[in-house]
Amino acid sequence: MTSSFRVLLVNLTTGLSKPTEFGSVHEHLGGSGLAAALFEAYGDLKAPWDAPEQPLVFAIGPLTGYLPLMSKVVLGFKSPYHNQYAESHAGGRLALALRFSGFDALVITGVAATPTLLTVGSREIRLWDAHYLWGMDTLATGKWVRKIHRGEGGHRSIVRIGPAGENLVAFGAINVDTYRHFGRLGCGAAMGRKRLKAVLVSGDRKVPVPDSKAYAALFQAIYQEAVQSPLMRKYHDLGTPENILPLNALHALPWRNLQATQDSNATSISGERFAQELLLRQTACAGCPVGCIHIGLLRERFGEEHEYLYRQVSYDHEPVFAAGSMLGVTDPAQVLRLLESMERLGLDAISAGVSLAWATEALEKRLVSEKETLVALHFGDADAYERALTHLAGGTNDFYQALGRGTLHAASLYEGKDFACVLGQEMAGYATGEVFFVSQACGFRHSHLDSAGYTYDQSADHKTVDHALAFLLDEERRRVQLTCMVACLFARKLYPEDRLQEALRVLGHEEAAQNLASLSQKVQAIRWRMRFRSGFDPDQVLLPKRFYELTTWKGPIDAPFLERLAAAYKHAIRRMADSPL
Repeated sequence: MTSSFRVLLVNLTTGLSKPTEFGSVHEHLGGSGLAAALFEAYGDLKAPWDAPEQPLVFAIGPLTGYLPLMSKVVLGFKSPYHNQYAESHAGGRLALALRFSGFDALVITGVAATPTLLTVGSREIRLWDAHYLWGMDTLATGKWVRKIHRGEGGHRSIVRIGPAGENLVAFGAINVDTYRHFGRLGCGAAMGRKRLKAVLVSGDRKVPVPDSKAYAALFQAIYQEAVQSPLMRKYHDLGTPENILPLNALHALPWRNLQATQDSNATSISGERFAQELLLRQTACAGCPVGCIHIGLLRERFGEEHEYLYRQVSYDHEPVFAAGSMLGVTDPAQVLRLLESMERLGLDAISAGVSLAWATEALEKRLVSEKETLVALHFGDADAYERALTHLAGGTNDFYQALGRGTLHAASLYEGKDFACVLGQEMAGYATGEVFFVSQACGFRHSHLDSAGYTYDQSADHKTVDHALAFLLDEERRRVQLTCMVACLFARKLYPEDRLQEALRVLGHEEAAQNLASLSQKVQAIRWRMRFRSGFDPDQVLLPKRFYELTTWKGPIDAPFLERLAAAYKHAIRRMADSPL
């Protein structure tokens, strides 16, 4: 197989598109590495995020479509949240749709004159006037795109934004095939800035696979492990909401804007409770046999004569934390209701929930009034939060416009920085301790998936800065390796480095297989170099006071250890960014 990448360039300003060859697998690997290289080639790290030339780069990897759980897409972009280079990852059908359309990456530059729909296939690339979609929520947008373009076959995927992205909310998300998302760091706003309402990718061509016993044997071995492994089975059964009760037991589940880390009501929003009362079905990203996407059935009465509206809403640990424990909402049906509102509006669920949790405490402390919040926010009041979400996505007044730029930005204007639960961006649902706080606050994606610091907090029996630092850096490199392929990170134990090398070999990428370790280190360094060159200063990353006030099952937060680890990690990533490539 050819090792060069086939890339589609689309300029929304001129309306022109062009396929081109770019780089190779043995240079960039794919996914994270390919997205970074394409952004460097077609973007401007010094220009602001909303400059017309800044690209959106959707990239897959060399194993996409060939092996199980190679089901993700990497999106590289300049973030409106912090104006630096960023990545977001999503599943759904998009990865296979791109593979079967014949492209390894899609690079979108320019700004459309009117709201636009882009359709991509192997035989036709077209821009459509989509002014009638502007203002629609994400679910309605998907419905209309499917209806109007129903005749296009193959592996189809629709990515789209809602009102939050149109209104340039700094944590606006991109919805992918209804139940998946490019969620964090505001890629929805980057898409909205381009007046790009939606992209429909139709994978309508055949992709040959190796006719070899080695390939067939490898595929079968991975497939069997995926469907039989106890580790993977947990993702299918309860899914990631299985984490709710263990974290709560460890005093590590954020409650009511992290004013507590444990609550007796955790059972009400546990994975077990959702499974027993609200789970409708499990589904999967294309190319995955596991089925970790959990769809809940939301049943709401709208008439006196027992008339009900039924809606299907996906849920995972992070959204349940953000719309549940962080807001003090303990009715699982009300959690689904809030998640559906976030979905429709096109808001990143984590940032939306955490920002409203801060607003609630700010209102309690009288730093703001109902004149600003427009709603009487109270922990546990789902009705109030649903109304507030509409204000947040629409930027109804100065307060919600400020909050839509990030919780710390709002806190800088209205006070309350001490209890802003921000670790680089609004925190994820793990209050496990020092290593996780450092990894999320300073990590590349500010994500719980960067380097699994929460795992270290829960498993390590001793605290040494050198040991924790080595864990963070090596785990980050390992995950970068997987996001270059591009694998679902749930499958990381199915794909150790030697198996990835075997996979690359059977697909004809011998040079990349031989140099996989060094190439993944190179990509890791390149991503950090791009973050620094686009304005990242780790010395400006400060943890709010709330994170030092916690007590977990291990005891109070060890502030000196946290500070030493943060300093060591900042030094290490700066050296990595400055290292010769």
